[in-house]
Amino acid sequence: MTQHTTQTPQFFLTAPSPCPYIDGQYERKVFTHLVGSRAPELNDLLTQGGFRRSQNIAYRPACESCRACVSVRILAGEFSPTKNMRRVAQRNADLIGAQHDAEPTTEQYSLFRAYLDSRHRKGGMSDMTVLDYAMMVEDSHVETKVVEYRRRGPDSFITGKGEGPLAAVALTDRMADGLSMVYSFFDPALADRSLGTFMILDHIERARAAGLPHVYLGYWVNGSRKMAYKVRFQPQEHLGPKGWERFEG
Repeated sequence: MTQHTTQTPQFFLTAPSPCPYIDGQYERKVFTHLVGSRAPELNDLLTQGGFRRSQNIAYRPACESCRACVSVRILAGEFSPTKNMRRVAQRNADLIGAQHDAEPTTEQYSLFRAYLDSRHRKGGMSDMTVLDYAMMVEDSHVETKVVEYRRRGPDSFITGKGEGPLAAVALTDRMADGLSMVYSFFDPALADRSLGTFMILDHIERARAAGLPHVYLGYWVNGSRKMAYKVRFQPQEHLGPKGWERFEG
């Protein structure tokens, strides 16, 4: 029997299941495990090749009759916010994001639960327990951080931390060429703040400050209302048959 080590990734294919984005379509995914000392290097290569990370799994769509899912990354150094994005940034100028190690808290889960119940009650993550959430945050063999957003306090300019209840949270991987936003959520009672947009704008600034050229947003599906926001952050690149190509919609 052939022996495989953790240094040699093995890829697997899921069975077909209903697509969450396009009615009548079925999705399949190819995936591998991100474990061992080479996990960060492998995650970088796979993300650049269109994969996404979920816990210690890297996956990519491998649908038989559809290529609608397109990997998207923002060119952070060239990014220029729209007038509406500048308004969003100004609206949230009273918030500050503090970066922590990837450790779950009960406060994070309470916010996560409220977000799911309000925005994704029928989604695939709707039944996640506190233990499921802890695994989502902790089960990572790459450099993963949690960014917690709270209102600024009198000492925030010194500590870099906010005060009061959580407004939003982002789970983020740092890679050699950028930041990958794995998952983000926010207080549904603060919907008028456009916190999803604000967190992306904040990650663009974080990438710039770190000298990283990209912010990876995952998949965009043309025609999907859930995904439409991703192409607003210009300029960006889409991964196609010829590799990453500039896209300006």
